[in-house]
Amino acid sequence: MEEFAVERPDAIDLSHHLSTLSRARGLSPLKGLQRYFGKPGIISLAGGLPSPDYFPIHSLDVNGLVSDSFPVSPTGSSSFSWLWNLLSGYKKKEHTVALHIPKYPANPNDLSLSTALQYSTADGMVQLQDIIKEFTAKVYRPAYGNFHTLVHTGNTDGWVKAMMTLCNPGEALLVCEWTYPAALATALPFHLTPVPVKMDAQGMRSDSLRSLLASWDEPACGTARPHVMYTIPVGQNPTGGTMGEARKREIYELCVEYDIIIVEDDPYYFLQQGPYTPGIDDNTKSPTSANRSQDVFPHNLVPSYLRIDYQGRVIRLDTFSKTIAPGCRLGWFTCNPLFAERLERQGETSSQAPCGFGQSVVISLLSAWKYDGYIRWLKGLRTQYRGRRDFFIGLLADEFHLETALETSGIWEGATVYTAYNKAKGGNTQAALEKSSSSPPMFSFVPPTSGMFVWLWVALAEAGVLFAPGNNQGDMFSTVPSSGEAQNCGHFRISFSNGKFEDMKRAVVIFGTVLRKFYKDL
Repeated sequence: MEEFAVERPDAIDLSHHLSTLSRARGLSPLKGLQRYFGKPGIISLAGGLPSPDYFPIHSLDVNGLVSDSFPVSPTGSSSFSWLWNLLSGYKKKEHTVALHIPKYPANPNDLSLSTALQYSTADGMVQLQDIIKEFTAKVYRPAYGNFHTLVHTGNTDGWVKAMMTLCNPGEALLVCEWTYPAALATALPFHLTPVPVKMDAQGMRSDSLRSLLASWDEPACGTARPHVMYTIPVGQNPTGGTMGEARKREIYELCVEYDIIIVEDDPYYFLQQGPYTPGIDDNTKSPTSANRSQDVFPHNLVPSYLRIDYQGRVIRLDTFSKTIAPGCRLGWFTCNPLFAERLERQGETSSQAPCGFGQSVVISLLSAWKYDGYIRWLKGLRTQYRGRRDFFIGLLADEFHLETALETSGIWEGATVYTAYNKAKGGNTQAALEKSSSSPPMFSFVPPTSGMFVWLWVALAEAGVLFAPGNNQGDMFSTVPSSGEAQNCGHFRISFSNGKFEDMKRAVVIFGTVLRKFYKDL
């Protein structure tokens, strides 16, 4: 944190990016009064606040897990023993920390249900504001000084609010050629036109972005050059790629040059798993060594766009959905103060404050863990999901014969592509391997470096197991119009994050059975 002793510049004026709707928003008259409600000596008879005496909740008692519940590296003598524990349903006894939230506070600044369950401001409860401000400063280290944080009810809500704050109907929106379908589904009713930018293994390509922006022809395109970009740089959805710092700097400088606002949707930030390397012990391929301090851990992850944002042109969307639980419906913005104020005005007349139950439980848990404890939790969480990824890819290796090749062009340029062939009988004998390699390829994939999904491409009929389809015909993830070539290749996003290990194994066996029948019937 020593670098924060150095004075950083404030955000520049980016008010020209505000939408017409955002400019028209004023302070909600009743919400404006709330700033006075907590002041000492104020007798408030202004708001229609129910009396906490009549809240039918006396207190809230929750047993939260301790922050070191999951190891930061596999336990036991080998990766095999760790996976065996997972497969056999082994569970060590869970250790918990008791969380108690009373109706009324013992001290004025204590967390209480009388406040948490009351009408509240759109920027979140004070205790949560303090937690996320400290976390953002320590972990993401924005490159400008006057950044603001405020809550939202999850990243989909955050994206809706950011989009409505920045975009007018009829405008164009920069996105990756493959992207999160809910983001597009949100934008299309507002008559925003997605403009796909070509990708490689890291995600959006900076050279393709420059070419697109430099050659933009407003009369031919029917709209002005895009001034907003939507991106998922870590755990790119659906490909699972991770954008490195150098690429982010290239894209950021293009956004400075062409005056573009970046909306950084980053739910998988702490699920950076590193490259998949079969047969290598987990510790050696971790992005951060397991024995490093909690403070060093986040700084060895790929940095957020905030870290290089010296102008305040990034709106970052964070969420507790992947790190605590999606039912919390809780996340936060980090952005410049102008955008934060406009986002708060929007929140006042839409979602208002997130659920008080969710806020109070998250505040209580993070207060018990403290900053170092939450970082420790995130380290353990990453290890769990990395293990799930490796296990699932291992299942594919058991069911199919996999061969690897370095891709030198197209969307996977720079990545190691795994191609699956029918596994011939005879195990790993030379004759069996040669027979497997001579059979037609069945599907291909690139192991994700972050996130919760394996993205593969194959021609596949429906049967027995449900994946999220992503082919270009009526497509769920693509922003590129259908082409004849694309129609010959079906894409599937497969989640390894939630299924039971025995169910994942069965799913891969069904997948293999269906593929073999499919190719046999051709």
